[in-house]
Amino acid sequence: MSSYVQQFLRYLSAERNASDATCCNYALDLRQFFQFLGHARPGVVSPLDIRRFIAHLSTQQRTKRTITRKLSCLRSFFRFLCREGTLTQNPAAAIPSPRAERRLPAFLDEAQTVRLLETPSGARWRDARDRAWLETLYSTGIRVSELVGLNLDDLDDIAGSVLVRGKGKKERLCPIGETALKRIRQYLARRPKEARTPQALFISQKGTRLTARQVARLLARYVRASHLPTAISPHGLRHSFATHLLDRGADLRSVQELLGHASLSTTQIYTHVTAQRLKKVYDQAHPRA
Repeated sequence: MSSYVQQFLRYLSAERNASDATCCNYALDLRQFFQFLGHARPGVVSPLDIRRFIAHLSTQQRTKRTITRKLSCLRSFFRFLCREGTLTQNPAAAIPSPRAERRLPAFLDEAQTVRLLETPSGARWRDARDRAWLETLYSTGIRVSELVGLNLDDLDDIAGSVLVRGKGKKERLCPIGETALKRIRQYLARRPKEARTPQALFISQKGTRLTARQVARLLARYVRASHLPTAISPHGLRHSFATHLLDRGADLRSVQELLGHASLSTTQIYTHVTAQRLKKVYDQAHPRA
């Protein structure tokens, strides 16, 4: 990896508070770009080189979302080099991103959500743990990375809130419902006293912090066991959380804050979900629909 890329990654981590996952993805994107060019000299990269790279990604049937992310990485990288005085112009600045597909997020209705949350019914401490993190995901709407990053000290049982560390290492307080708190208390009462990561709220069978991949695998198992018609991911519970709030009258700005979205435009996707549901109800109920 070139020294320029290493400097850029250090900048992302130290000054932009980028997560390890973001830095890793940017490193992979830049490596792919310079491998395509056949050299690692940023000073000779032209807008045409970047357009050729985008065309190459299109021939590999990469999604528009993936291409947009890689182009955003290149813009940030060359902007950093301009800031450092290595370049005088950003070759990616004037290249437009492809129009992204507007995909509606997968989510569960309220009855399906209840069925899923009640699926872990065993008496082992791990069953109590799974009931707790399932309820926590749905009660708070946090990301799975935020869930597994929770520590015991982050939970305020009295105030009914939890301290969440989101993207860019930003912290926010999220309200958490009494049902989720009850499940967490039941889990903590059964949780093994000895743990290799004692500060973590949710631990694995080995006593280490539960990982996002483990949560995804467990959730997939419970989705199959509950015979749901929709395959749902941990992020799908976040979508369900937001959709149910809007269906019950919450305003978009409040949902934005609860989700930890930096921009309201990110939250607006849920208005399409609720509008689509209203249209379906209208078609079914109105005599002249």
